[in-house]
Amino acid sequence: MKVWPRTLSLRLALMFAFSSCLLLGAVAVYLYHSLEREILWRDDQALLGRLQHMQALLDDTQSIEALRNRPQLYENMLGNRDSFLWIVDANGRMLIEVNPASLQLPDLAPAPAPQLGNDPHNPSLRLAWLDVARAAGALKLIAGKRSDEREQMLGAYRSKIWMALAAGVLLAFALGWLISQRGLRPVRTLATQAASIDPRHIHLRLDDFADTVELEVLSQALNQMLERLEQGFAQLSRFSEDLAHEMRTPLTNLMGQSQQLLDRSRSQEEYQNALASNLEEYERLARMIDSMLFLARSEQPKATPKRKATDLRALTEQLCEYFEGMAADRGITLVNHSNAKLLADPELLRRALANLIANALRYGAANSPVTISTHTTESTLELSVHNLGDVIEPGHMPHIFERFYRCDASRNQPGDSGGLGLAIVRSIMHAHAGEVRVTSDHTGTTFRLVFDTTRAQSEGLPG
Repeated sequence: MKVWPRTLSLRLALMFAFSSCLLLGAVAVYLYHSLEREILWRDDQALLGRLQHMQALLDDTQSIEALRNRPQLYENMLGNRDSFLWIVDANGRMLIEVNPASLQLPDLAPAPAPQLGNDPHNPSLRLAWLDVARAAGALKLIAGKRSDEREQMLGAYRSKIWMALAAGVLLAFALGWLISQRGLRPVRTLATQAASIDPRHIHLRLDDFADTVELEVLSQALNQMLERLEQGFAQLSRFSEDLAHEMRTPLTNLMGQSQQLLDRSRSQEEYQNALASNLEEYERLARMIDSMLFLARSEQPKATPKRKATDLRALTEQLCEYFEGMAADRGITLVNHSNAKLLADPELLRRALANLIANALRYGAANSPVTISTHTTESTLELSVHNLGDVIEPGHMPHIFERFYRCDASRNQPGDSGGLGLAIVRSIMHAHAGEVRVTSDHTGTTFRLVFDTTRAQSEGLPG
């Protein structure tokens, strides 16, 4: 169970009230203790003043008896029932006593100088005492005052402090609520704008909120996310359209041929030719489905390549032998100039390189070489496939690695990969944290697989 409320404005109001409570409480405690110390100091000064006053009276009076016969001289200076006065001789005999509450005479240590302290038997009684030497004998002067009045006043002050603190916290909560409501208004505006964006209005963007730094950063991040989503939706829409077109063509061929076979009886040879043609369409559909499944699996977050030390020369030699027949049909010579080792998934690397070689054989000029080579730097390794042929127009370059994209209008070429071959190459390179590049000019077309060899070097493998 969560303690904090789900409303952000209420959380801010509570935190503001809690902070105000701590601050006001600290100030109240400081003021209370300051007042308590000030009152105690004033009471002590009053007690010391009474001792000095009594000592002056004793000096001005010829005998203690004359002072006892004039009680108004010292009783008036006390003024209330919480004040006390004792004058005791050296033998402990009471000479003068002002004791409204009939308290027991305190037992105090000798004090040649004025002393302050509480009565050990009555802690609420504050005392000041002094031993005075006279010709007739030593006297002990004791002045006291009970703390009842002081405690009553401090108690009333504490009550007012609590009331002021409670009122301050409530006011801080109310102000915090109003401030948070107003301060979070841009957030609510941002949420309203975001709620209005759906698949039909994904082109809309959020305000930049330039007057609020935090929301400006958030709105920019959300707009960038919307930009990526819009591109993803557009790509998905094109993918669905291209997929429907690609699958409709072989399915239409299969349906047309089947209808022709069912129109009338055919010879065995005609049935065999029709089945062979249907088998080609089935193989085309199977390759397309296999490529789509491979792309879907390779783009999953958990799909990580199983890297191993791979000899590129040996791998390229195997592929050259595999494509030797296809190359011979067009008079193309496969030239292997690769010579390096790479930390990569051998199966994925073989598939990517095979797609590039098949693409070079399909679109390369007849009776020309296709060269596979490597180039290494301190941090990268490039595996390139170069062929001579028609130059790829610049307008096709940004889309050449998209699914089902073809540079020419024809979609039914023998051995066609269904427009997914280069998309698979890009997906494999992304899985290896690398990239695929293409250049095309009058010297030919070159596809480059660029690998980051930093990891390979850290594993102690040659780049």
